[in-house]
Amino acid sequence: MSELKHFHAPETSPSAAPLSPAVRAGDFVYVSGQVPVCADGSIAPHDIETQTTQVMKNIEKALKLAGCEMKDVCKTTAWLHDARDFGRFNKAYAAFFEPGKFPARTTSEARLMINILVEIEAIAYKPL
Repeated sequence: MSELKHFHAPETSPSAAPLSPAVRAGDFVYVSGQVPVCADGSIAPHDIETQTTQVMKNIEKALKLAGCEMKDVCKTTAWLHDARDFGRFNKAYAAFFEPGKFPARTTSEARLMINILVEIEAIAYKPL
């Protein structure tokens, strides 16, 4: 098996949090759970569609670090603070993929680590 390659954004310190935004393992890229943090470090407004959009933009940025795009995503896992937000979450989430070519996904309701409405992790397939 090839070695793991860890990716970090140049503007962040690897010690900012004990995780790598993206890790390549062979032909797969694993994106850590992304939360609705904006570029300035603030949390996106407390609205499921706004926060989902920010999370998906953060996934795009993490994927780009590893040379991937959203079309390479084969699986996501999403955690929603409130299952009643599921329909509006789906609308914002779907906008980031080509219709009919959505990744496999698991979605569940969970108490999240900070006061946010959504967290999503992704797995991309991009052969070396």
